[in-house]
Amino acid sequence: MKRRGFLGKAAAGTAASLAIAPAAQAQSGARWRMQTAWPKSLDTIYGSADALARRVSAVSGGQFDLRAHAAGEIVPAGQIFDAVSQGTVECGHVFSSFFIGKNPSLAFDAGLAFGLNARQQNAWMLHGGGLELLRELYKPYNIVPIPCGNVGVQMGGWYRKEIRTVDDLKGLKFRIGGLGGTIMAKLGVVPQQIPGGDIYPALEKGTIDAAEWVGPYDDEKLGLNKVARFYYYPGWWEGSAQITLLVNLKAWESLSKPHQELLEAASTEQMASMIARYDTKNPEALKRLVAGGTQLRAFPRPVMDACYKATEDTLNEIAEKNPEFARLLASWRRFRDEQNLWFRVAENNLDGYRYGVSAGR
Repeated sequence: MKRRGFLGKAAAGTAASLAIAPAAQAQSGARWRMQTAWPKSLDTIYGSADALARRVSAVSGGQFDLRAHAAGEIVPAGQIFDAVSQGTVECGHVFSSFFIGKNPSLAFDAGLAFGLNARQQNAWMLHGGGLELLRELYKPYNIVPIPCGNVGVQMGGWYRKEIRTVDDLKGLKFRIGGLGGTIMAKLGVVPQQIPGGDIYPALEKGTIDAAEWVGPYDDEKLGLNKVARFYYYPGWWEGSAQITLLVNLKAWESLSKPHQELLEAASTEQMASMIARYDTKNPEALKRLVAGGTQLRAFPRPVMDACYKATEDTLNEIAEKNPEFARLLASWRRFRDEQNLWFRVAENNLDGYRYGVSAGR
C-alpha cells in the first residue's frame, strides 16, 4: 500500500472518489464504526470525521457504510487505540499523541514540538518517507494509519495568571497531552492529560491552573475563555497537529481495493478541508474572544528559549533509549532542516513583509 503512488492517481480527493465510485459499488458491502475522540460540539474535528464517513458512504452508494461516533459512544477517547488494535471498532479518528504511553514514537504521527508546520508535515508524510516509517511502527499493533486532517499550529493555552518568566511555570497544573507534557515537566510544570470535554469543569473548579486545546474556534466552543483570562501563543509543542484515522489491519485487508482507495481518497480530501475550515474560523473567533475580554499574550522569548532547550534534550534522551524513535527522529530532522532552508528564503520573507504592511509597519 503505497500512499504516494495512490496520490499520483488521486491528487484531488473528490475527483478520485467519484472516479472509483462505480467499482466500489460493485463490491460486497462493508459496515464500519469510526470511534472519534471528539464531542459533537466541535464541528471542526468531529465535523471532519462525520464528513469523511458521509463521503465514503455516499460515493460507494452505501456499499461501504462508515459511521462516525462522538467521544465515548462506544469506548472512551483514551481507549480508542486499543479498541482499534483489538478489532472492537474498525477505525478511530484521533490525535496520535494521546497514546505515546505505548510508544513515544507515535508523536511523529501528530507533530513534534517546534516542528513542521501543516504543509511541511503533509510533505514529510506523503513524499518525505514519514508515512512509510509510521506504517512500519503501527504494524505490530495491527493498525494501518491514514492521515486525515490537520488543525495547524495551535495556541499556547488558557492561564489563570500571566507567564512572565520560566519560574512562573513551576508547579503549574497544566492540561497538556503528548510529548509536550513530558517537555514541560522539565521546567516544573505538572502535566495533566484530560479529554477535551472535561477541560472546562477542571479549569472552572481549579483542579488545573491552565489548559491547552486547539485554537480560538474550538477553544471558544468549549467555553475556556469563561474560566481563564490569559490566552497565550504559540502552541510550540505542535508545529502542526495532524489527525489520523487508525484502521484495524484485519478490517483493512478485508476491504476491496476500490474501497481501500475510496477511504484514502476521502481522508486526503479532509486533510485539505479541515485546515481550510480552521483557517477560516480561527480569525473570526479570535476577534470575538479579544472583544469579550480575553487577554492575548505571547510567550516571552526567555520562556520560548527554555522550552526549546527542554525539547531538544527530551528528544535526544528518548532517542538514546528507543531505536524506533531515533530512526524516525533522524528522518524528521533531515526533512525539517531542508524545509527550513526553503521556507526561510521565500515563504518567510513574503509572509513577514505582508503581515507588516497590513499592520501599518
